[in-house]
Amino acid sequence: MQTNFTALQLQDADTAEANRILRSCVHCGMCTATCPTFVELGDELDSPRGRIYLIKDMLENGRAATELEARHVDRCLSCLSCMTTCPSGVNYMHLVDHARRHIEETYQRPLPERVLRGALAFLLPYPRRFRAALKLAGIGRAMRGLIPGQSMTAQRLRAMLDLAPEALPAAQPVHGVHAAQGPRRGRVALLAGCAQQVLDPEINAATIRLLTRMGIEVVVPPEAGCCGALTHHMGRHHAAMEAARANIQAWSKLELDAVVINASGCGTTVKDYGFMFREEPEAADAARISAIAMDITEVLAKFDYAPTRAAPGLTVAYHSACSLQHGQKITALPKQLLQRAGFTVKEPLEGHLCCGSAGTYNIMQPEIAGRLRARKLDNIRRTRADIIAAGNIGCLTQLAGDAMPTVHTVALLDWMAGGPAPAALQGHTASASSG
Repeated sequence: MQTNFTALQLQDADTAEANRILRSCVHCGMCTATCPTFVELGDELDSPRGRIYLIKDMLENGRAATELEARHVDRCLSCLSCMTTCPSGVNYMHLVDHARRHIEETYQRPLPERVLRGALAFLLPYPRRFRAALKLAGIGRAMRGLIPGQSMTAQRLRAMLDLAPEALPAAQPVHGVHAAQGPRRGRVALLAGCAQQVLDPEINAATIRLLTRMGIEVVVPPEAGCCGALTHHMGRHHAAMEAARANIQAWSKLELDAVVINASGCGTTVKDYGFMFREEPEAADAARISAIAMDITEVLAKFDYAPTRAAPGLTVAYHSACSLQHGQKITALPKQLLQRAGFTVKEPLEGHLCCGSAGTYNIMQPEIAGRLRARKLDNIRRTRADIIAAGNIGCLTQLAGDAMPTVHTVALLDWMAGGPAPAALQGHTASASSG
């Protein structure tokens, strides 16, 4: 694709990178076939190719974003399916992230949207604030039917209340050093995360149990928190960088074999810290952290995960989170580990399409997210599986509420290696050995 940025514009590192990405696109349109929003809406501007043209025009002319760019870029899930499909290696992730920052800094959204986005950025990355907000959601849920109309604000408020769980699990503190059982085979830091700590703290607990049983010391420094993804994908650059910077500083003090991440949306961002900080004083430390960042399934494979219980006789529908399959290119490994643990694993049709979660997307774009959820669940039901497994808390939350229980992959692997049965599987565990 031909571009016409000025020499002065190209002095900015982000603009220069955008120029490089744009020039790598040959506008072949192969990305449209696997883009969830284009598949659902059929609008060229809601495809990666269409958004690239919008972004190019906006950045090249050095102008403020308009409602048009904001609308169509906001509809992008950042699922990165287009990057898996693209034959030219276009780094759409970096381009759309830059566009989101430009939109956030140059476009004034309607007041209700500004308030909601601000509230999400204030609450979600902070476990204590998020927990308090979810407790208040119980009051709001009782008044859900009083929210009038079909405006986007009304839809978003209803979606937010629908996603809030009726009851919250008890908090499980994880900070500190968790000693390896037996001879120490490795030392890792675990990203405790933010929303996941509140919605399902058992994911971190299962991760720590499993790793320590395998002889791996797990460190969870209290200074490390949200990875920055939630605000990063909202275009709030400085908030995202501050969150990431705190993690880099906390982990760089430690001697580690890996930084372990059990929420794949976070993993994609942490693995990108090297790029995000390429012009910052922390560039070297950020690059080192990115180099040792690993999804939990990568760590388990590295240290030779093995089950200790008999096969449970359950069939798992494995939902491959977009951030894992497209963002990190991890596709076969989680399925292989589940099979090694004794589960029968089935993949739903259209596994490349997003479930509609995508961070705050299922709140900010509830209609599209709802359509994608229904499509995903329909394909999952056809597998006739007993359980839905996934490696990302956002996907698990999005797909919950159907007849089939949703369980994190690591919780199933921990169970089969000596841990407790996941709470979601009560009534499904009779055939599992207690040994």
